[in-house]
Amino acid sequence: MKFQSKALMSALLGATILCAPSSYASDLEASSQADLRGAIARDYDANLKDLFTHFHTNPELSHREFKTAARIAKELKALGFNVSEGIGGTGVVAVMKNGAGPTVMLRADMDGLPVKEDTGLAYSSTAKQVDIDDIEKPVMHACGHDVHITSLVGTGRQMAALKNQWSGTLVLIGQPAEERISGARDMLKDGLYKKFPKPDYALAFHISASVPTGKIQLSHDVVSSSSDSVDIIVHGVGAHGASPHKGVDPILVASQIVVSLQSIVSRTIAPLKPGVITVGAFHGGFKHNIISDKVEMQLTVRSDNPEVREKLLDGIDRVAKGVAISMGVPNDKLPEVIRSKTETTPSLANDGETAQTIHTAFAQNFGDDIFYTVPRSDMGAEDFAYFVAPETGVKGVYFSVGGTPKKDMKKAPSHHSPFFKIDPEPSIKLGTEAMVVGALTLLAKK
Repeated sequence: MKFQSKALMSALLGATILCAPSSYASDLEASSQADLRGAIARDYDANLKDLFTHFHTNPELSHREFKTAARIAKELKALGFNVSEGIGGTGVVAVMKNGAGPTVMLRADMDGLPVKEDTGLAYSSTAKQVDIDDIEKPVMHACGHDVHITSLVGTGRQMAALKNQWSGTLVLIGQPAEERISGARDMLKDGLYKKFPKPDYALAFHISASVPTGKIQLSHDVVSSSSDSVDIIVHGVGAHGASPHKGVDPILVASQIVVSLQSIVSRTIAPLKPGVITVGAFHGGFKHNIISDKVEMQLTVRSDNPEVREKLLDGIDRVAKGVAISMGVPNDKLPEVIRSKTETTPSLANDGETAQTIHTAFAQNFGDDIFYTVPRSDMGAEDFAYFVAPETGVKGVYFSVGGTPKKDMKKAPSHHSPFFKIDPEPSIKLGTEAMVVGALTLLAKK
């Protein structure tokens, strides 16, 4: 591996290299890099290719990842990890202690989505599963979590084989329910940082269909936004559609609330601070000529900092109540605004110093052209934020690995689409190598 760090170079190549002529050291570094890349390639052909196909064909929904977790646990036990299951529901925790040093946690999310796959792949999912709402749904890995868990196993295999080159404690996490942004919090509530070695550092990656294969996207600050699911129940007074004056129309009230909600972003949030309020569902009424007595709305709220987040959420309370009062809704029928206690996560920001360390390691191992640098274009959320929240003291780095060949970038389906697919071989190989490089960097022998 082409690292300039003396500590890591010593760990990988032997202390004698540090005193060797630079050309000789460079040759050995290149040889070590090729050895790791070759080992991952051989593992892909022998194990990871089939493992990915298995995970892709057999996805499971959030909080229902029973077979997926069991397979991950089986794979990691075979590598010599001390494995615990059922953490935070279906979470898997694998620990390998290897002498004195820091603790590094590597996380992979493992849940699929209630989407019917339409990719045409030979290994497409036809799975169905009863969700936590007791409704049977189709299931698909429409966000690439099958890549993440496959790479987790691949990373575990390489780190087990390289135990003489690092010192400390390695913790591998198979996390449930990222798609419901609740699995990380559930694992922490179940004692992840108390029952197991608490990490000094945590790393994770996400496969990205909008990043070309062979590229890595790494930010030194904000990576993803906070996300809050909010339900609003608007009550009214039912009446005949031909006699609207005899009732209070909740559809009209709710419609005005939808429009007025956008004033929160445009008129209460500073223009250079991002915020989003999206009404994703609106349900009310059941017949042409009947004014109903209730409308139910579902919202998602996004921001990049806690102050904006609270302004948005408090603004929703204010607007819903104010609009209802202005339109004559009785005081005993004012809207109910319900903030989800489970589908919620803070924004995620990488630790700047650790991100720079990982950036340098990637540049030295892969070359500077590994990085794909484009501005953020959306306000996606990620519950890895709970693992590295400021109050935990854990320094985190989260990055993206390219999943779409460059020639196919313009027509790449989006995440969560029934047509979502990535190129598994380069994605898994690069994701695995990046995680190994990151872990070896942070666990380098002193």
